[in-house]
Amino acid sequence: MTAISDFKEITPYLWEIPSSYRKDMRVPARVYLSREMLETLLSEKSIEQLINVATLPGIDGYALAMPDIHQGYGFPIGGVAAIRESDGVISPGGVGYDINCGVRLLTSDYEHGELKKHIPDLATQMQREVPSGVGRGGYYPLKPKELDQVLNNGVRWALKRGLAFEEDLEAIEEHGLYSFADSKAVSDRAKKRGADQLGTIGAGNHFVELQVVETIYDQKLAEAFGLYPEQLAVMIHTGSRGLGHQTCTDYVKLMSQKMHTYGFTLPDRELCCAPFKSEEGQRYFAAMAAAANFAWTNRQVITHQIRLAWQQVLKTNKALNLKVLFDVSHNIAKRESYNGKSYIVHRKGSTRAFGPGRSELPERYRKTGQPVLIPGSMGTYSYVLAGTERAMQESFGSSCHGAGRQLSRTRAKKTIDYNRLRKELDDYGVEVRAGSAKGLLEEAPQAYKDIDQVISVIRDSGLAKVVARLRPVAVIKG
Repeated sequence: MTAISDFKEITPYLWEIPSSYRKDMRVPARVYLSREMLETLLSEKSIEQLINVATLPGIDGYALAMPDIHQGYGFPIGGVAAIRESDGVISPGGVGYDINCGVRLLTSDYEHGELKKHIPDLATQMQREVPSGVGRGGYYPLKPKELDQVLNNGVRWALKRGLAFEEDLEAIEEHGLYSFADSKAVSDRAKKRGADQLGTIGAGNHFVELQVVETIYDQKLAEAFGLYPEQLAVMIHTGSRGLGHQTCTDYVKLMSQKMHTYGFTLPDRELCCAPFKSEEGQRYFAAMAAAANFAWTNRQVITHQIRLAWQQVLKTNKALNLKVLFDVSHNIAKRESYNGKSYIVHRKGSTRAFGPGRSELPERYRKTGQPVLIPGSMGTYSYVLAGTERAMQESFGSSCHGAGRQLSRTRAKKTIDYNRLRKELDDYGVEVRAGSAKGLLEEAPQAYKDIDQVISVIRDSGLAKVVARLRPVAVIKG
């Protein structure tokens, strides 16, 4: 177990465990936290996991973690690792089971006051249009050939079927198509699990949330992002569902069996990996990219269904004007270049936060930096940030992805009172549409860290600028 004395304080919000801490570390381990947050974290396994990540072949710079760090599979959630493409590895644990779990924000042309009386009906209709729950299927079951088209073509599939506008694709990472995808690398079992799940949010911490822009912190950036006070917006948080989970399962098993052939000795079998340029590494990368395409298409189909729900409730085509501000990925490995080197950047519960000037960004955001969408836990604030040049220099263009759990789901169910939780949400003015009491308790605000503290660390570290804060007024959960 680590102690405060094991860390070097680089800045008030950046702490480092040097590579000399353990002989198998190839690089230091760094974490962005306030001192108070670090002291709370010392008893958890996530710091040990971060140190383990620093042992991966080909890792460069340092193993990183964001202030929403908590224990995950192999990698801590909130982890970032830039691994050299030339001689490094790719690890399914560095991406996670919910491949391309991510967040999309839709902005409306309405202010809160205009639609206040319609919010209960909007919440109910969005719940009807967006199926949720474990294993729950959607309205777009796919035959094998069409599912392969989704896996290979991403949101372009939705565009051809009238489920997307061209401008939607401009506001998605990779424009909704990860070109390295190959549906042949995805198992039949994974395809079977995902065949009927397009347009669904699943369970856990996934949601559709109706929000109001409560506070603007940077007027210039807010205007560039199309945000203004009292504006209504919709946040979507979900990923690749059972297809992504099975894809991770398949390749964890494969790499666990093959890893010894590469001579790797790692401190945790959950870090199983393969050289990026190996057959197994390339197959996983192609399968992960295909699952990412499925996730982007999933959020796109949900966007279409939400637009239809608004149109039905408000009885006007103006409701179709919900615009995609941006769509960000949380669990993904990306090929990116820094200082002339090519990396496979693993982000596990971490958001890309590119600063101004990066060619990967849509033209509209090249001068501002990338919109970074940070969802709060149910009933708490969400934030819109903007990536910075400092993030490009210090964190491989990365930021946090949310508040981060502080209670396990089991502990949350045991310690949080359901009736009290419902009353708190009612008092806060949040319409709740949830599939079960159990699901609500697991995702209660008390189960998560203070989102305001997490955002403060990111802001004060210079990894992103705070643009706006959004308050929930309706939550749809599985």
